[in-house]
Amino acid sequence: MFRNSKLVLRSVVGAALLMGTVSVSARPAAVVPTLRYTLAMPAPQTHYFEVKMELGGFIADYTDVKMPVWAPGSYLVREYAKNVEGFQARSTGGQALTVEKINKNTWRVRHPKQANFQVSYRVYAFELSVRTSFIDADHGYLNGTSVFMYPADNKMLGSTVVVQPAAGWAQVSTALRPAIGGGKFTYKSANYDELADSPIEIGNHKVLEFTANGTPHQVAMYGTYSVDETKLVADLKKVCEEAHRVVGQNPLDHYLFIVHNLERGGGGLEHLYSTTLEVGRTTYSTEAGYKSFLGLAAHEYFHLWNVKRIRPVALGPFNYDQENYTHMLWVSEGMTEYYSKLINKRAGILSREEYLGKLSNEIGAVENTPGNRIQSAAEASFDAWIKYYRPNENSYNNQISYYDKGDLIGTWLDLNIAEATKGEKHLDDVFQLLYDAYYKKAGRGFTDQEFQDAVATVAGRRYDEFFQNSVYGTKTIDYATALGYAGLTLTSALVSSEGTLGANFTNNMGKILVVRVVRDGAAWNAGLSVNDEILLINGAAPSEETVKALLGGSVGTEVKLQVRRDGLNRDLTLKMLANPDRRYTIQPVANPTAAQQKVLAKWLGSGS
Repeated sequence: MFRNSKLVLRSVVGAALLMGTVSVSARPAAVVPTLRYTLAMPAPQTHYFEVKMELGGFIADYTDVKMPVWAPGSYLVREYAKNVEGFQARSTGGQALTVEKINKNTWRVRHPKQANFQVSYRVYAFELSVRTSFIDADHGYLNGTSVFMYPADNKMLGSTVVVQPAAGWAQVSTALRPAIGGGKFTYKSANYDELADSPIEIGNHKVLEFTANGTPHQVAMYGTYSVDETKLVADLKKVCEEAHRVVGQNPLDHYLFIVHNLERGGGGLEHLYSTTLEVGRTTYSTEAGYKSFLGLAAHEYFHLWNVKRIRPVALGPFNYDQENYTHMLWVSEGMTEYYSKLINKRAGILSREEYLGKLSNEIGAVENTPGNRIQSAAEASFDAWIKYYRPNENSYNNQISYYDKGDLIGTWLDLNIAEATKGEKHLDDVFQLLYDAYYKKAGRGFTDQEFQDAVATVAGRRYDEFFQNSVYGTKTIDYATALGYAGLTLTSALVSSEGTLGANFTNNMGKILVVRVVRDGAAWNAGLSVNDEILLINGAAPSEETVKALLGGSVGTEVKLQVRRDGLNRDLTLKMLANPDRRYTIQPVANPTAAQQKVLAKWLGSGS
């Protein structure tokens, strides 16, 4: 039909030319859609952001406007649309337009013959975390996906964002770039992905500044805190510069740390040119707390490369309507955690002894978790959407953290690559290869197989058996051999020679309740359950001493419990079993070979 249409057109034009009646008129210019957001907060104490979207050049009978269901970097469907109120649409002349909500996170605006129109809505924001949005009388903080909607068919459309701070607030911090000539607190985004990935802090917070690798960095410090700011800035600079050395290429022209100093806090979330960190306001008061903050900063900062630019194929461009599945979070998160400690070691913030102590503890944490023998790192990654962020009383028994396991996989790969190349290359070279091959040249993420191939290319040998058994399977990683390449020994000993019931308890307003039952322990085998209330221990009411005795006694000791479950009393007899948990220790050998010293130096940095 298409070809026939062309023939008919030619014949008509030809006839018209013969008659001398053809006139050529200029083709109308294509209409380029425009999008402008205004973010207001006239009554911050009520915990509402008010959003206005001005859409221009949308030539259609209707436009679908969407709110994402999740935030990239936090793999859980959070249903942000649940916080939306008062959605309405009007023409530029003020006429109300018909709005129909067609599913949980999509509003259909009908605007026939109205190419320009406005959408407005309110968002209730009262969950202060790095993954959500919050506003009160003191400050406002938002993640783009939980506040800003987008036109469904124009996700790649650039936009202007105007922030109108609440009365008395004078500071706005965001990685969004200022819009030239746009006025104060007016920003631009290249597309929705950039807007969604640029959190905004609004209020009267303090801003610290430094330059790393020729790039300006800002630190927006919200809340009360006490820290030597000169030292903090100097140490953050060290962390950033050491992180840059891993891949060796700088993708930045600016960067922002947003730091929430709270009564209780912990965690961070990475973004394209920024991160949000949440810490307890007394974190900096101890050396351990201060170094933990720098570890968190290093983790989120390294995400600039690993995840934001070096990423599995599933993690971008994002589908904001549903889960984005990958088997590779053990790389994206686990290896980022691995590098957070390594960066701090190389930067001189952690000593070798401190680093090896953290590694020993990580091995113990993974190997003493029963779920490590049930769930692989790849499975943990894929099921993050339904398991990791939704733990229950049995998670300890059937799950493993892809952060922790990925950290140890990174250790094994790093040491094995260094050994295979006689100390010439290591895991840094794998990330450099991935950055060049997939982010810069291919402009996409890598597949599971391509990651394995990259490791093989750098090492000069393949590790398919390791991936099959210890990444996609649950076979125990051979830590000792890998550490031996760097002149280190790994030893372990039982945490305790006492027996254990394999259960944990809590005192809830005078009631002794079971909060954990460990797989294959005495409590597990005897049928003790989480939420059981302990009424009697060996015939007597529980006391602090008798409850403490339940946590450790002689192997084989018999314990009689009376518990209440579902309003009924039950009698159980348990026999204490040996505690299987082990404590791991990493120590240098007395006389390392030259080859071992070279691997160690390549792994931990010069001076190791």
